[in-house]
Amino acid sequence: MPFVKQQKNKAYFKRYQVKYRRRREGKTDYYARKRLVVQAKNKYNSPKYRMVVRFTNKDIICQIVYAKIQGDFVLAAAYSHELPKYGIKGGLTNWSAAYATGLLLARRVLTKLGLADKYEGVSEPDGTIQLTEANEEGPRPFKAFLDVGTARTSTGARVFGAMKGASDGGIFIPHSGNRFPGFDIESKTNDDELLRNYIYGVHVAEYMEYLEEEDEERYKKQFATFLKNGITSDKVEDMYTDAHEAIRENPIAKPAQKKTGVKAYPQKRRLTKRERESRVRAKKAAFEKERA
Repeated sequence: MPFVKQQKNKAYFKRYQVKYRRRREGKTDYYARKRLVVQAKNKYNSPKYRMVVRFTNKDIICQIVYAKIQGDFVLAAAYSHELPKYGIKGGLTNWSAAYATGLLLARRVLTKLGLADKYEGVSEPDGTIQLTEANEEGPRPFKAFLDVGTARTSTGARVFGAMKGASDGGIFIPHSGNRFPGFDIESKTNDDELLRNYIYGVHVAEYMEYLEEEDEERYKKQFATFLKNGITSDKVEDMYTDAHEAIRENPIAKPAQKKTGVKAYPQKRRLTKRERESRVRAKKAAFEKERA
């Protein structure tokens, strides 16, 4: 038998260092996190803000987060499940909903910091790439860096829809247009018209029309929420336009009302000694009555 070098010997296992728990779980990319969190020393205690975007099966989470030694702290948050009160009745995880959620986050955090009037962003987006520029008189714009976590940053991904919404909402997020829908890798140019269609849900409306003609049963199943609320393909663009205006009018989050009522599993109060004795006497009296 030929000689085989032993790779993982005792010395290897003695020196083995276990990775961080969130790395083992595949939740945190620490290579990216270090660069998003570490602040320059000449900026002292100034927080370095990140725009964190996460997707679940039924929701979009957008947060402005900064890190301390104790952990991460959230300055403001917006969720796509808030969009129905602004008029978006369905499709809460698509590209257009991601844009609206990012817009809601931007207007909310700027209102909280008193910068909403100074930085209005792009009120009527047309698909062009515009970064928020500083005012000559007023304070500099609120700056944040996009944090996508472990999501794939492929061209046209929804995380960039949320970033575009926040950028158009008035937050300065350094970015280029090479990951937006319609980017041509050969000519290095963006298709502004296609990006505008994604912002206003025109691509959703076109698919609704296609599916209605080709497969009506699937159309009724896939767009059941839209149809239930009376949203047809010709009303989708107006729905998103009105929602953007409503978000800008009142982006402030309403505190959730605490539910007051009977608990699902109420705990019984412990009886006092007097109550326990009277309970025993009552049981004895009932037993004697049955015997008699």
